[in-house]
Amino acid sequence: MNNKWNRKNALWMLLSPIVIRAFRRIQAPGAALCLFLGMLLLLLIIRDAVMWHVVPLIVITVLAEAARGMTGYSRTGDFIGTVLMSFSSFGYYGQIWFNRAYTYECAVEEMPAGYGDTLMSVSPAWAFPVVVIVGMIVSVWIANVSMKKHKGIEKSES
Repeated sequence: MNNKWNRKNALWMLLSPIVIRAFRRIQAPGAALCLFLGMLLLLLIIRDAVMWHVVPLIVITVLAEAARGMTGYSRTGDFIGTVLMSFSSFGYYGQIWFNRAYTYECAVEEMPAGYGDTLMSVSPAWAFPVVVIVGMIVSVWIANVSMKKHKGIEKSES
């Protein structure tokens, strides 16, 4: 058993493979809701279930469930849902752009000297859409890799 970090096992630590597998196995409403509840439980355990994290999670979950339902739980809907769910940690990094003063204040208070200024300088407004687009591309790529690697997660056509 390979228990060291490498490209192969680090890839599977990302969220997309878990989500696409759940969505392809559960072709019914509620799969995204179950994933949301798991994430909410983790946030409660680490005492970080604040509005900045929970509200985006709720919106993302509703959108993922809607996308899957509107496409009849097809592969396309599952990929759209997977891309949406891959942003479930948006509350953490979204604050960099939508709550800049608070983010800067926390960075200055909690991080090494200069971190807050560096964070603000490397996260201009134009970087937000870039982060979202790159996140979508990586999520789709990882979901595709997962589908190819684990052919059994494709639902059987009946």
